[in-house]
Amino acid sequence: MPEISRFYGLVIKLLYNDDEQHHKPHVHVKYGEYKASVGLDGEVLAGQIPVKQYRILTAWLVIHEEELYRAWNLAVAGKPFGKIDPLS
Repeated sequence: MPEISRFYGLVIKLLYNDDEQHHKPHVHVKYGEYKASVGLDGEVLAGQIPVKQYRILTAWLVIHEEELYRAWNLAVAGKPFGKIDPLS
């Protein structure tokens, strides 16, 4: 699962060809022992993430919305995508 960004303890990844299970653009997020699939619109699709980290993640999703959709479309097509800047 290729990592797309990492910041404040959050590790964010996209899967190639990953549009079957959740049927919407999403990222996979890991924070310590927590794991979640979160839609690019901020909806938690599976798993859990602490509220503080969720808020940080959703801010990043909003800031990088265009880049994330571009990366998602490439990933679904099985094509490589680049990293996206972390929050700083």
